[in-house]
Amino acid sequence: MSDKNTKNEKMEAIVSLAKRRGFIYQGSEVYGGLSGTWDYGPLGVALKRNIMNLWWKMFVEDREDMYGVDAAILMNQKVWKASGHVDTFTDPLVEDLDTKQRFRADHLLKDAGFEVDGLSLDDMTTLIHENDVKSPNGNSLSDVRTFNMMFKTTVGPVEDENSISYLRPETAQGIFTNYRNVVDSFYPDLPFGVAQQGKAFRNEISPRDFIFRSREFEQMEIEYFIDPANWETEFNNWVALVHEWTNALGLPAENVHELEVPDADRAHYSKRTIDFEFDFPIGREELLGLAYRGSFDLDNIQRDAGKNMAYVVKGTNTKFIPHVIEPSFGVERALMAVLSASYTEDEVNGEKRVFLKLPEHLAPIKYAVSPLLKNKPELVVKAREVYAILKKKYGNVMWDDNGNIGKRYRRQDEIGTPYCVVIDFDTLEDNTVTIRERDTTEQKRVAISEL
Repeated sequence: MSDKNTKNEKMEAIVSLAKRRGFIYQGSEVYGGLSGTWDYGPLGVALKRNIMNLWWKMFVEDREDMYGVDAAILMNQKVWKASGHVDTFTDPLVEDLDTKQRFRADHLLKDAGFEVDGLSLDDMTTLIHENDVKSPNGNSLSDVRTFNMMFKTTVGPVEDENSISYLRPETAQGIFTNYRNVVDSFYPDLPFGVAQQGKAFRNEISPRDFIFRSREFEQMEIEYFIDPANWETEFNNWVALVHEWTNALGLPAENVHELEVPDADRAHYSKRTIDFEFDFPIGREELLGLAYRGSFDLDNIQRDAGKNMAYVVKGTNTKFIPHVIEPSFGVERALMAVLSASYTEDEVNGEKRVFLKLPEHLAPIKYAVSPLLKNKPELVVKAREVYAILKKKYGNVMWDDNGNIGKRYRRQDEIGTPYCVVIDFDTLEDNTVTIRERDTTEQKRVAISEL
């Protein structure tokens, strides 16, 4: 079997597990679904929250130089005009001439084996027509044109040019528009960062690959404001911090790769950009990005809004517009990478076992508590006592008395629960319980007081 087929099978297995066990469901599924949208079930919400909380702790709470904000999703349209999104936030669109379905031209060309980085719209059009590249339906394609990915809406009861707004396509601009507020309120020393987590929206032409590319997603972004004289040192510090983050997610270092984005593919204001890629089952794809944005965004605000964006160095008359290093993290891509890295198959007692080898600090459920037999009231009462103790201490604890003990173990393995705690008849005698470890399946007796 080819490596590609194996990867596709793994991806299908992960998607199936995610739905079956309550991690991720198709959005609006009961009404036929809505392409590019996903709903998170009880375990998915917990895993997602654990990832986001870990990020916030690492990059905000554990640091002295970081400030959090939560900006509005709807912003003045001038924000998106000044940032260039209205004119340039586009993807290459191509249309099936028979069905009128629309697709990403670069994706179709990549699927056909062509290298598309740096190609213009005309170049892509030429490649499509000269090589007779077809749509997924097998039909001929139109010329390539641009498509703005922002969702447009109107604010207020009157619809005119002044009421236009957009669902934000990124969280970064909410940070830049609050830069002056943070400086005036806290007057932090340089360098300092402003961090935000929140929803972003992109009207993807052809969302695909499960939650990897969707129309509604969450970002975790930092704008780190620096003296431009120190940009290389600060950039390298952030490269190291990104690797600390991927390690904290439990991603194997050999599956994380740095891609230096060449001059031709970088934004015009960027002196350096690294895309951190991960070996997903769908192939090596971007996990997160790190860019040196210069002073582009603050310059835009100062020019278009007429607000002074200069930072005055404390105790001096030195002032300048800070430059920015931007690490940009996608929550869904991090979650998909965690699921991909943790999905494991092995054999226990001659039977295939599927389990999620999740790091303990990310697992949606930390302990599952069971009475050995649910038809023995004395075991159930004692198990409920143990459950209450663990629930109060850890929160993410599950009660499980459904099926025999072997089935419970398999079910908890599949959702990534690190430890199963079983209350049996010995517990009634000596106040010890059996703890079964997910990865090794080893069991040991532990006193309830030591849990």
